Amino acid sequence: MKLYLVPTPIGNLEDMTFRAIKVLKEVDLVLAEDTRTSGKLMKHFEITTHMQSHHMHNEHKTVESLIQKIKGGTTVALISDAGTPAISDPGFLLTRACVQNNIEVDCLPGATAFVPALVNSGLPNEKFVFEGFLPAKKGRQTRLLRLAEEDRTIILYESPHKLVKTLGHLAEYLGADRQASVSRELTKMFEETRRGTVTELAEHYTNKPPKGEIVLIVAGK
Repeated sequence: MKLYLVPTPIGNLEDMTFRAIKVLKEVDLVLAEDTRTSGKLMKHFEITTHMQSHHMHNEHKTVESLIQKIKGGTTVALISDAGTPAISDPGFLLTRACVQNNIEVDCLPGATAFVPALVNSGLPNEKFVFEGFLPAKKGRQTRLLRLAEEDRTIILYESPHKLVKTLGHLAEYLGADRQASVSRELTKMFEETRRGTVTELAEHYTNKPPKGEIVLIVAGK
């Protein structure tokens, strides 16, 4: 009667841990954000455990049945498409339900995008705040006004086509000279980290539109 939260590589398959492979082979069921994406990972590591879809569009409906399944003796592992489950990915609802039902939860250590991005940004990392994705519209201005007063280093996730817009908003609300770092395609072949002011970064990525997964690190006030 246990739930394992298992991080998976954010790009480089060599970042998969021995323990993660062992757990995924030994559990009765693997919950995957996208079974097609995770199927490639499972095949690479010769893991044949049955998979079931568990994503943001169905997790509200399936949590109760999964709790009953685990209570019935099924050992379950949860993985997302990349990184650590529940960090801007599905996982929180099932974890909370397990805790409320006295089901043991074991989160394995492993890949997550914001830690290497934070460390290699060169910005202070003894205190930081993880904001994930900023609101697209409603609540965006309120969040930016709050971040303008934040004195800890700020971690944001952003999509490539919204990066320049977000950098522009950061320049507007936090100041044009605020230091920042953009890390993209972490652990992959074309990994890149670019540092500078939010204005300099906005100018660079306006001229050279970015591709891939992006982590944006912004200095505190």
